This record gives sequence, structure tokens and C-alpha cells, in this order.
Amino acid sequence: MCRHLGYVGPPVRLAALLYDPPFSLVHQSWAPRQQRHGVVNADGYGVGWYAPEVRREPARYRRAGPIWTDRSLVSLAGVVTSGGVVAAVRSATPPAPAEESGAAPFTAGPWLFSLNGAVAGDIVGLRGKVSDGRAAGIEGASDGEVVFAFLLDLLDAGCEPGAALSWCVGTVPGRLNLLLSDGEHLWATAWGDSLWWRNWSGGVVVASEPFDDDEDWVVVPDRSLAVAGPAGCRITPIHPGGST
Repeated sequence: MCRHLGYVGPPVRLAALLYDPPFSLVHQSWAPRQQRHGVVNADGYGVGWYAPEVRREPARYRRAGPIWTDRSLVSLAGVVTSGGVVAAVRSATPPAPAEESGAAPFTAGPWLFSLNGAVAGDIVGLRGKVSDGRAAGIEGASDGEVVFAFLLDLLDAGCEPGAALSWCVGTVPGRLNLLLSDGEHLWATAWGDSLWWRNWSGGVVVASEPFDDDEDWVVVPDRSLAVAGPAGCRITPIHPGGST
């Protein structure tokens, strides 16, 4: 399993999400409080952020190994600001290797995507359902990349993001807490692991677990879809078959 978070709202420093809170994402890499599968998240990490005044596509920084060893990220996170962020720390699912290509967030066009969980069963069979064009963008051997490619095919076909995520978790077996952003909104599923949201810094954070003990955190029930924007977050149940 992994830990991830997304933020949309007024620009904030990356450090305010990754390092500053008492139970920040970096803290969760070695001492998660609610992780149901795995103990530490030391098999890679990444952060993606949007700078819409420069370009539509997000920037991304990721590495293999544990996030707590990266002094360059500490320096970068203290000065980079953004109003749209997705970040994750990874616990690789065997037999997938701990390499950079498997670290979320994954990106294509305007999207940032993260998987907290694991596909159950035949990942090769799932990959066979992905279009040739999207399969060509898969860099490594992680199940997260394959799920993202499957999701991109749905988005390419005109599926609304929330419906596409709901269809994925209703179709692909496994523990699939998915997180998707276009820089202005977040779409996230609670499907087999913890998920929370709260109003924060004038915007909204959606995260695998709270990064502090503030009472404003709201748990997202399992088998639910969270859709967040700067004004708040809406939760709807995901019904059998992947509909909301």
C-alpha cells in the first residue's frame, strides 16, 4: 500500500503539505497511523504540481527509495508554490520492483494520478484491455501505471472523471483508492483503505490519513467517491458495478 494526498485551492508551499504538519506525508512514509497493509512507505515517492500561468500540464518530481533521504526535495518544497498538488509515498506491491517508474503521481496531459492499493489477480490481463496508444505510455511494471492507462482510455472516450474512477474500481479487482486531479479539482475513491478530507488553507485536502489532529477532518466511507474543489467536497456512494 501507499499514502497519498491531493490539494486544490489558493497557492501554498509544497512544504506545507509534505513536511510542516506533525503527521505530514513525509512522516507517514516511515510511521503511518492508519495504513492497513504494509508498515513503511520507502519504495519511492513523488509530487506533482500545477503552474497554469506557464502551461496546462503539471510538473512532476519523483524518485525511487525513501522520501526522508532527499535533501533536494526539502529545498525545492520550501520555495515552490501551487494551487493544485498531488503527492505520494510508495510501498511497492510484490513482485513490482522499487523503481522510479512505479512511483506516483503518474501523469499524462493535464492529469495527475495516484493509486493507494493493489490490483488483485491478473495484471497482464488488465494490461491487455488497454489501448495500444495508452499501453505505449506505460514505463515500468507497476500496477498503478496499468490502472492509470485503463483510466485514461475511459477519459479519452469522454467519460466524466468521477464516473471513470467509479467504473475502474467496480471493474478492476483489488484495493483501489484512486486519486486524480486536473489542477482545479480532485476525484478520489475510498475502496479498501482509509481516505479523509478537510477544508484547509482556503482550499481542500483529500488524503489517505490526516496530517494533524484537527477536528475538521472528515472520513470518507469505504466504497465512496469524493469530488473536491476549492469550495468543498462532495461524497457519493459507489454502487455495485461502479456507478454513483
